[in-house]
Amino acid sequence: MPSLGADMTAGTLVAWKIKPGDTVARGQVVAEVETDKGVIDVECFDAGVVEKIVAAPGEKLAVGALMAVIDGATDTASSVRPLPQQPDIGALSAQPPSPITSTSNIRSPGPDRVKATPLARKRAAELGVDLGRVKGTGAGGVIEANDVEQAKNVVPATTALDATLAQPEDGRDRMRRAIAAAMSKSKQEIPHYYLQTTIDMTQALARLEAENLKRTLPNRILPAVLLLKALALTLRDVPELNGSWIDGRVRLSERIHVGLAIAMRGGGLVAPAIHDTDRKSLDELMKEIHDLIPRARAGRLRSSEMTDATVTLTNLGDLGVETVYGVIYPPQLAIVGLGKIVKRPWVENDSVCVRSLLNVTLAADHRATDGRIGAKFLDALDRRLRSPEQL
Repeated sequence: MPSLGADMTAGTLVAWKIKPGDTVARGQVVAEVETDKGVIDVECFDAGVVEKIVAAPGEKLAVGALMAVIDGATDTASSVRPLPQQPDIGALSAQPPSPITSTSNIRSPGPDRVKATPLARKRAAELGVDLGRVKGTGAGGVIEANDVEQAKNVVPATTALDATLAQPEDGRDRMRRAIAAAMSKSKQEIPHYYLQTTIDMTQALARLEAENLKRTLPNRILPAVLLLKALALTLRDVPELNGSWIDGRVRLSERIHVGLAIAMRGGGLVAPAIHDTDRKSLDELMKEIHDLIPRARAGRLRSSEMTDATVTLTNLGDLGVETVYGVIYPPQLAIVGLGKIVKRPWVENDSVCVRSLLNVTLAADHRATDGRIGAKFLDALDRRLRSPEQL
């Protein structure tokens, strides 16, 4: 059972999309799992042949519990290693009107990163024991097979299940509880620092308006998409904010997957990743957003979309908020907040004029970067948006 968020302790297997004997590829959707965020399509970590199905539809399984065995996978334990956590903060200003494999190189620590003997890993996979919860008694703290056996006897895997899931509550209550747990974890563990700047959007909006006049109404580009692309390109300029804090150190990602915060109709928030945001055109991003928002609100996201984000973008401008300060979702390093674009007096070349202004905020992890890096990021974003022809 993969971890689909810092707050997730268990999930319910809804259905299998594979059967014993099937050949599976890395990134292939193999199962549906219900979480507090909805029903998620779970993708496979490794290629191989399905040897056996262990879990049955309807079962509630702790994160790390064995679901199936794939023959030919790199490591049996790879079937139970958690995915990286994904944010769910903020809301996107957008109007609802491809299969992508999970290739992020910043996965959360799982059993394959725990010091354990091969036999211990094999027994952990067979017994459904999370190696991250086992204390090793071998040399240097290495986990041995006997440690796994004792852990199974002392702490059954089912104790990792969230007991409150058994309590009657609707989906909105469950999601609010999950968000509360994640945000509490963030504020307790991450030393945030906050920066804010005002960016002149006049030139960018003028260019966008001129471009949209050439398009039919369904094909017009939203300002939010322009800002999304600018953010992704800025992370090329300042890559120190693109990654995660795992095992007490920074793990930067070579790829840029922006998590787009989306408000759910029934309450709650998710922020699925748009993979390789910096490499996509404005039209491609617009198309992906039109696909992503309805699926997110219907609870039909893929596991890679829930776990691969390397930074989060939250936009509350559509609600009239001029400045928003986000909370980082672990293990990410930063969240960027966008407010409402407003017309205000502005001094340009010693003259007062009326310009379209946007307040942009950055909340970043002080363990990974400092205010100087954050300031460089905001300055680079400003320069990107003042040269909209490069977006």
